[in-house]
Amino acid sequence: MRTLALALAFAAGSASAQDSALVDFQVLTPELALKAAVAAMENCRDGGYQVGVTVVDRFGLPQAFVRDRFAGLHVYETSRRKAWTAVSFRAATGELAASTEAGQISSGIRHLSEALPLGGGLMINEGGGAMVAGIGVSGAPSPELDEVCAEAGIAAIADEIAF
Repeated sequence: MRTLALALAFAAGSASAQDSALVDFQVLTPELALKAAVAAMENCRDGGYQVGVTVVDRFGLPQAFVRDRFAGLHVYETSRRKAWTAVSFRAATGELAASTEAGQISSGIRHLSEALPLGGGLMINEGGGAMVAGIGVSGAPSPELDEVCAEAGIAAIADEIAF
């Protein structure tokens, strides 16, 4: 009986992380989320664009939102949905734009109420590659320019999350 107990204890101690009842994960602090959002907005402003920027946590819940003074009314919804889409599908929304067009195998994604496969949403990954957040930008003259500003937001915090 004692041998069986020792074997069970050893097996339990050597179980992989996937067998654990608990999950460990990392998310940005609110301060870093805000820093990324402001940096993205300022990058767009420097380019002459008035935008809104949302940073969501890895679960798609908003952590920070900033809107430049003349940005359109739509920028909260679109920036939030872009960030949500990036973390939900673990892909840049610009990539999803092409893969979800009519006739594509993933076109059904466009029928989801929150998904917005339109460039400007990116995942934020820590140095080891784990996703910790998403950022969405809306209001620049094109989705590609929204994405450039989102990249600037990520670059502003890259040193702090490159652990």
